[in-house]
Amino acid sequence: MLTVALPKGELLKNSIRLLQSVGLDFSAFLDSGNRQLQIHDVRGQAKGLLVRAQDVPVYVEYGQAQLGVVGYDVLREKQPQVAHLVDLQFGHCRMSVAVKASSSYRSPLDLPPHGRVASKYVNCAREYFHGLDLPVEIVPLYGSVELGPITGMSEAIVDLVSTGRTLRENGLIEIAILYESTARLIVHPLSYRLNTGNLIEVIAKVREAVLVGV
Repeated sequence: MLTVALPKGELLKNSIRLLQSVGLDFSAFLDSGNRQLQIHDVRGQAKGLLVRAQDVPVYVEYGQAQLGVVGYDVLREKQPQVAHLVDLQFGHCRMSVAVKASSSYRSPLDLPPHGRVASKYVNCAREYFHGLDLPVEIVPLYGSVELGPITGMSEAIVDLVSTGRTLRENGLIEIAILYESTARLIVHPLSYRLNTGNLIEVIAKVREAVLVGV
């Protein structure tokens, strides 16, 4: 049986809508009274796992799920051993460097050498500043990253930005974009080769649905 790892949070509703369009119905996860983390689709063809977005590629990499939906930001940060198959064209956001609007920094290269950059995306931030040949200290934070510059603990942050409203409301501005991110369909490589749970046909249907803008 095909098992699909679905992300909690912002991507869930669109993920379920897309899968419904190809015959896999996990809409029970959207029921406010549902507390199950594992359900079967209504036709009994597949199983859905509801997990944290950061855990989706882990379940796929270790073969507990053959298919998964996850943001490109998670894939860039974790670099899991999974196959990236389809850009699903939803969940648009960007990974950005942001600073206090009242600061003098208007480019990452304006930041002081060995300054502090707070981020939950430690690997992406480190890679980016290494590419600029700018030595900085990456401070791992996993909630309210915006407080880094506000409290003076860091000069900047690297974080995921959608509308930019949270930054504006906290007096921060973007000064660089590392990359754009959207939801991606990922697959366990061996399951793909073995066509577990008719995986290849499901993926083809997803590609078609994305192309027609479902």
